[in-house]
Amino acid sequence: MKRLPLSALQAFESAARRGSFRVAGEELGISPSAISHAVRKLEDLMGAALFEREGRAVRLNPAGEALMRHVAAGFDEMRQGIEMVGARSVNLLRLHCAPSLAAQWLLPRLRTLLAKQPGLEVRLAAGVDYPRFEHDEFDADICYGPPRQEGLIVVPLGEETVTPLCAPEMAARISGPLNLLEHDLIESDNKRVRWNHWFESNGVAPPGPRGSRFDRSFMAIAAAVDGLGIALESTRLAEREIARGQLVAPLAGKANDVTYVGHYLVFPRAAKARRAVRMFATWITQELDLPTPRI
Repeated sequence: MKRLPLSALQAFESAARRGSFRVAGEELGISPSAISHAVRKLEDLMGAALFEREGRAVRLNPAGEALMRHVAAGFDEMRQGIEMVGARSVNLLRLHCAPSLAAQWLLPRLRTLLAKQPGLEVRLAAGVDYPRFEHDEFDADICYGPPRQEGLIVVPLGEETVTPLCAPEMAARISGPLNLLEHDLIESDNKRVRWNHWFESNGVAPPGPRGSRFDRSFMAIAAAVDGLGIALESTRLAEREIARGQLVAPLAGKANDVTYVGHYLVFPRAAKARRAVRMFATWITQELDLPTPRI
């Protein structure tokens, strides 16, 4: 296999991403003609044209598109590797988190975390997909529900209380579980604890579906604040809205709430050697008043 110059691949990747030899040259600190010569050299070595020239603009042809997919992935891997072993990696935490916990609980606390840990840099991504840590894109994950991958260090993040929550003006008309049947019930489709569980735990036959449905808890909480109905949500996720008086728990002490462990901090065993991961594990368990994990 021919050995292709890294500089030529870098020029190709930049020109492909930018759609211009001139802009690619500015990005790499070389002249547009140097970019053009590097791309020509790469095309000669590969025996295939990679771009279609359209005046001063360039556009990948099918061969160029195929190569770009692999070259871009390769440069991403290189950047991640350099970042991991570089000096900044000591204070860099690349964190994945379930969307509603990220929006409702974690983000409001980031300023406190960063103030306690000067120099810490947090890169946060939220999603319902579970990273498998195979490509070293994240150091840790706060997942919703038990982790699906074996061989990870798992820190349960304590029990959460799930209870009906609504706007204060609606709460005055609710004195028992049966009163909920008179209102629209907001449903969170991806919750592990749903309305049927709550009604069954209170000896009431679950009603048929009615009211708004959302696939994320943070949207259900926002809808309840806006008076669209009653949400069945974790008081941890809704703590800001409860503290501000935007939501109340009308049946607190009057009905059986559901408690469960909803979220888990997980990370590969190799990641425990990183100071940022150990620090974050200690911080989040302290924030939740949980025992400090032994990792």
